[in-house]
Amino acid sequence: MLKRSLCTAVTLASTLAGLALSASAVADDKLVLYTSQPNSDAQQTVDAFQAAYPDIEVEWVRDGTTRLMTRLRSELSAGVSNPDVLLIADSMTMESLKQENYLQPYLSPAREDFDAELFDPEGYYYGTKLITTGIVYNTGADDQPQSWQDLLKPEYEGLVTMPSPLYSGAALIHMAAISENPDLGESYYDALHDNRTEAQGGNGGVFNAVAAGTKPYGIVVDFLPIREAAKGSPVEFVFPEEGVSAVTEPVAIMAGARNVDAAQKFVDFVLSEEGQQLVSEQGYLPAHPGVTPPEGFPARDTIELMPVDIAQALEQEEALKQRFSDLFGG
Repeated sequence: MLKRSLCTAVTLASTLAGLALSASAVADDKLVLYTSQPNSDAQQTVDAFQAAYPDIEVEWVRDGTTRLMTRLRSELSAGVSNPDVLLIADSMTMESLKQENYLQPYLSPAREDFDAELFDPEGYYYGTKLITTGIVYNTGADDQPQSWQDLLKPEYEGLVTMPSPLYSGAALIHMAAISENPDLGESYYDALHDNRTEAQGGNGGVFNAVAAGTKPYGIVVDFLPIREAAKGSPVEFVFPEEGVSAVTEPVAIMAGARNVDAAQKFVDFVLSEEGQQLVSEQGYLPAHPGVTPPEGFPARDTIELMPVDIAQALEQEEALKQRFSDLFGG
């Protein structure tokens, strides 16, 4: 009887061990991605990665950056870290997560191909594309602005619209970049206010107003007017001569990632020439300087990026938002 009990116990222990190993193997082959990419872009990204790594299963969750971060922070506060890797809109959010020790560094070998300002020097996050903010005008407008200063001219009074940094991460980074620019500075937004520039919620509303001719000029992210102009929309996008700001849709690995190896492979893939070519095919400006931009974009080396100190911008986030609200309302 004792011998049979011992045999049963050994069998049970072996079975449990086998189940544990099986569960571990499943975990090792699965990557959990949280992303703010549009659904079609996210699916294409996941499909391309799985084509390169067919043994890695990808589970992905998609939402807007603000709502996604609300979900993530709720999980983290409960002591749960679900995603292995993040692919979200802006570096300020990543910098915040880095400072709170929610990310882990990874020195991807692919970083050697990228401009240093496009990734965290310690490897906590990497920009994967450049979504720049410039000027859009309706092709029926009287003028064709070529610089940020043009929007301050008397003939533009009341004719310009822009997104609000209270709603748009790209607009917030743009405000930080403009404020740091020695030729523009903090007073630029005072001048926009004095010239009766109108603030709206997001970039979509700005583009729609300019395309409809409600406002002939606007400040907006690049891909909307460039993509729609190719379809016949009466708009033209300008990369101003002083430079453009950019959100970089960074990728990062969570500190609590269960599948670090797969997460590192994902980072390497989206930074690879293959991954960056997909960015171009999706209609965005690749972060990789050697990958050809999509139709409608100028050559990558002709685009002047305005530098922005992301850590400083994060520190000043509430002050920037309050300043904007004081000028243009909330």
